[in-house]
Amino acid sequence: MPRILSAKPDSRLIPLPWELPLTEWPTDYLVALPRGISRHVVRFIKVGNDVYAAKEVIEAAAVHEYRMLQELARENTPAVEPLAVITDRRGMGGQPLDPVLVTRHLDFSLPYRSLFSQSVRPDTVNRLLDAMVVLLARLHLIGFLWLDVSLSNILFRRDAGEFAAYLVDAETAELHDVLTRGQREHDLMIAVTNLFGEFSDLEAGQLLDESLDPLTLVDTISARYRDLWAELTGVEEFSGTELDRIESRVRRLNALGFDVAELDITTSPDGSTVRIQPKVVDAGHHTRRLMRLTGLDVEENQARRLLNDLDTFRFRTNQQQLDESLVAHQWLTQSFEPVVTAVPAHLRGKRDAAQIFHEVLDYRWYASQRENREVPMLDAADGYIRDVLEGLPDEAMNSRPLAEGSRQLANPFDPSQGFADEEGAMPDDPWEVDAAEVPEPTGMLDIAALRRAGG
Repeated sequence: MPRILSAKPDSRLIPLPWELPLTEWPTDYLVALPRGISRHVVRFIKVGNDVYAAKEVIEAAAVHEYRMLQELARENTPAVEPLAVITDRRGMGGQPLDPVLVTRHLDFSLPYRSLFSQSVRPDTVNRLLDAMVVLLARLHLIGFLWLDVSLSNILFRRDAGEFAAYLVDAETAELHDVLTRGQREHDLMIAVTNLFGEFSDLEAGQLLDESLDPLTLVDTISARYRDLWAELTGVEEFSGTELDRIESRVRRLNALGFDVAELDITTSPDGSTVRIQPKVVDAGHHTRRLMRLTGLDVEENQARRLLNDLDTFRFRTNQQQLDESLVAHQWLTQSFEPVVTAVPAHLRGKRDAAQIFHEVLDYRWYASQRENREVPMLDAADGYIRDVLEGLPDEAMNSRPLAEGSRQLANPFDPSQGFADEEGAMPDDPWEVDAAEVPEPTGMLDIAALRRAGG
């Protein structure tokens, strides 16, 4: 019998056919989902109504990655959830088999190669890079040295008009109390090298927009990371008459989605200059505020959008004088929940609830402009469901065959084996829709613009 290492044991794992290599598992146990390129054998397995990712890897690497993912979970850093390591596996003939690391499948997520299955707009590529840069900065803030930064090791989820990035491979990672500048630059160098190769591969396959150059893209990554890191941790010195710049710095960090838990402020002996430096910075500013007010657990930019709508609701109902938590409960029951419950059950796998609400807000704005009136929210929800949502593919989990006329995978349970045919149309990209259906990018990593705006 195999051994199972797990902090949250799932007894349903025990009867699975661990005596078989993952490549030989019967399809009854598998789910066909898109995944990235991997050095190891990876399969998505069905466990009751849940879907787990299983990766065959040597024991030391499996246990190390399991521990690293546990640390990221404790730090509330975006990464897949570790469930178990299956060791002491023996084949039917008694031969040893590699252990298996089991993680929970991240709903509503896709690997980057699925996003590029058809041409992706340049602004979408930039938003994906922004998400990766934010993830790398968050990891470095907690002392996490990745050592294998690449798009292949990231999953992306919709986050209102932006994307959220999640780490999916921590096999080579190290955790330190604090990272030195050299360690961070080493991680950044790995990112630049790997991403240049990945973008060049996309370019060779004619999957990268002609206006995008791989070298320019990786240079952009370096610049954005350094700008963000300087804003998160850098020293700022100014005249003692400009004390409002302290609040401006905090507002800029909040606008980027970070909270300041500790700010080091020193003044010169004569009070003529002030020096400030954030000492403890934590991501999730808007997520935490929305969770506190409503109990909704969503991505950062989704939380930002929902909070903006909550503020608008408070103004329109003339309740500025009431406690914010009371108004938030009204907004939840009168605005958010009616929209979400209006979505038929068979369509709820296409978007998560917060993303649906965000897209309904967008649809409502365009409909109001078109009809020259303020379209009621539920009317907008009905129109969005009819005109947009019904035509989108499922993003929660899609194990159905590709649409007729699209390319068929040689093995739907192992996308790394490629397509069965040599020519044909690529599968529809579920992340690219008409420009009129998505908001303008917010430029969340435009640090210079934030500074010009005064925070």
